[in-house]
Amino acid sequence: MSDNLYKRAEEIVEKKIKFYRNLQAYIIVNAFLAVINWFFTPEFWWVLFPVFFWGIGVFKDFLMAFVFVDRFSDDYRERKIQEEMEKLKA
Repeated sequence: MSDNLYKRAEEIVEKKIKFYRNLQAYIIVNAFLAVINWFFTPEFWWVLFPVFFWGIGVFKDFLMAFVFVDRFSDDYRERKIQEEMEKLKA
């Protein structure tokens, strides 16, 4: 039990670290791109494309790290199978 708990906690921490690293890169790179966009092509804000599409990935990482923490873990499938088996027994 303790081993399983440690493994689940480790997975959650890894997802949070992944999110924070992706968010940090997102902010730095897109700020740099915005400066380039402003100086060289201020008439067309092409920087909004990477901001939007990369933002979708950052948002997904956020959901996986903080909202759907256990929803997609390795043991989620096994727990749901056990729940369905219990329902079928009743």
